[in-house]
Amino acid sequence: MSPEPTAATSPPAVAPTKTNVLIRRLFSTVVLWAAVIGTLVIGWSPGIFAFTAVAALVALHEFYRLLEHGGLPCDRPAGMALGVLFFATGLPILHQYGLVWTYEFELGFLSLAFLSLGIRQLVCAEAPHPASVSNIAHTFLGLLYVAWLMNFLAKIFMLGPVRLENGPIPGVFFVLYLLLVTKFSDIGAYCVGSLIGRHKMIPRISPGKTWEGFGGALLASAFISVLLVTMFPQVLQPITMTWAIPLGLAVGLAAVLGDLVESLIKRATGCKDSGSLFPGIGGMLDLVDSVLFTAPVLYLFLRLAG
Repeated sequence: MSPEPTAATSPPAVAPTKTNVLIRRLFSTVVLWAAVIGTLVIGWSPGIFAFTAVAALVALHEFYRLLEHGGLPCDRPAGMALGVLFFATGLPILHQYGLVWTYEFELGFLSLAFLSLGIRQLVCAEAPHPASVSNIAHTFLGLLYVAWLMNFLAKIFMLGPVRLENGPIPGVFFVLYLLLVTKFSDIGAYCVGSLIGRHKMIPRISPGKTWEGFGGALLASAFISVLLVTMFPQVLQPITMTWAIPLGLAVGLAAVLGDLVESLIKRATGCKDSGSLFPGIGGMLDLVDSVLFTAPVLYLFLRLAG
C-alpha cells in the first residue's frame, strides 16, 4: 500500500487564471447589482435601511478580523455589539424623525460608545497596559470607519424619501447616483490602468495602482455623473449640469482614497482581501471601501446645495 501523500509531497494548488477571476468577479457583480437595484426600485425605507445595516455590520466584522490577523488588539465582541446597537437604534430614529435628531443621536452614541469601551477595559484588563489603549482605539476606529460612514448611505436616501407626483423617489436616485459614480471610478481606474498604466501611484501601499489609472477613475466618474444628470435632470436636483463634472470628480477622488485606505489596512495586517464572501471580489469591506468615503462627500453636497 502506497503511503498517503504528505503536505510536502502534495501538488501545489493551482492559482486561478485571469479568465476565471474575471468570470467570478462578473458573476458576483451581476448578483450584487441585481440585489441593490431591486432594493432601490422597491423604494421601501426599512428595506434600504436593513440593506445598509447588514452590509455595514458584515464589513465591520471583517475589519476587526483584519486587525486580529495583523496582531492588532481590538474588542471584536464589544465592537460588534455597539455596531448592532448603533443601527438598531439610529435607523428607526432616522426613519421616524428624519435628519432632525440624527446628529444629536450620533454624537451621543459615539461618546457613550467610547466611554463604554474604556469602562470595559477598566473592568476586564488585568493591569494598565499599552494594549488597553490600542484596544479602545482600534475598536472605536471600526465604529467610525465602517458603521458611522456607512450610515451616510441611509441619510442620503432620507434627503428625498417621498415619492414625487410623477413616480420616482429622489432618495433612490441619489443613492443610485452615488453607487454608479463610485463604481465607474473603479472601472475607469482598472481599465485605463490595465491598458496604459506605467507610473506607479503608491507602490508601498497598492502596487497595482497607477497615475494613469487614477486619471481614468476621475474621467469615468465625471462622465457617468454628466450622463446621469442628463438622463434625470429633475429628480437629481440639486445636482445640476453646472455641478455634474465637479461633483463627479470629487466623488471619484473620494472613491480612490477610500480604496487606498483599505489597501493600507490590508497591507498593514498582511491580508490580500478582507474576506471571501464574493468570489472574484473579496469581502464586504472590499466591496464598500470606496462608498465609505464617497457617501459623506455626496451627502455634504446635497445638504449644502439643497
